[in-house]
Amino acid sequence: MGNRESSPKLRGRLLRDEPMARHTSWRVGGPADRYYEPADRDDLIAFVRSLATDEPVLWLGLGSNLLVRDGGWRGTVIALHGALDVLRLEGSHVYAEAGVHCARLAKFTERHALAGLGFMAGIPGTVGGALAMNAGAWGGETWPNVAEVEGLYRDGTARWLAPAAFHYAYRHVELPAGLLGFLAARFRVHADSDGSHARQTRESLARRKASQPVGKPSAGSTFRNPPGDHAARLIESCGLKGFRIGAAEVSTQHANFLIAGEGTRAADIEALIEHIRGIVKTRTGVELLPEVRIVGEPS
Repeated sequence: MGNRESSPKLRGRLLRDEPMARHTSWRVGGPADRYYEPADRDDLIAFVRSLATDEPVLWLGLGSNLLVRDGGWRGTVIALHGALDVLRLEGSHVYAEAGVHCARLAKFTERHALAGLGFMAGIPGTVGGALAMNAGAWGGETWPNVAEVEGLYRDGTARWLAPAAFHYAYRHVELPAGLLGFLAARFRVHADSDGSHARQTRESLARRKASQPVGKPSAGSTFRNPPGDHAARLIESCGLKGFRIGAAEVSTQHANFLIAGEGTRAADIEALIEHIRGIVKTRTGVELLPEVRIVGEPS
């Protein structure tokens, strides 16, 4: 167990040497020096203001697009899920805080007969994570639907920013200097008058359940799709379905998913990622780029 600490000014939960295997969807990862779960938005801002300006900070949602190495994280992890969870309708926009699960956001818009964010149902992470990487599914992407975002800077100031302040591309977002992470966003939506968008979302979810290893320890799609092709097709064409390093395995159901079996180490997953990249590059000439973020120290 991580060691519980307290502060007279902060209301959240602060742990030391907290195993990140408890907080990532691969269920692997060494300890974080400090792990903070803020009580709410104001508590988060107060905590960030208490940090040294050079403190390494890992902004964590559901840990679904993240590989933390076995040596852990030398710095502070800030866990947003459960703290920043406000979700509401504001005219033609939906306001969602960074800790809101993407699937919850999609369900919220469906319940209000709104279209534009149904693809979020296929993203296994939070709004903050989706903003950080321009996550997408089923042909939809996060940033084209953003009206404005609220960012938190290293000095603890919060500002609303227009999409023009960011450079974003497929599964990639460049943050302005000094921006630590996202607090919230307002998304554009429009009426789903005939229910067709809701039906498409349900059909896409059914296809996802049938074609992907849902419920097994993975990080979703491991690699970005190269232009005009699919990473899963390339990996499968190289005969890598079912290939294992340690207890980490290329899914036999969907080749772009890496499954962490019992006893998997982060080093196994990272080695498997590099093996796949090497084989695909040698046999097809295509260089696969990881979609997952790899952080921390080796063991």
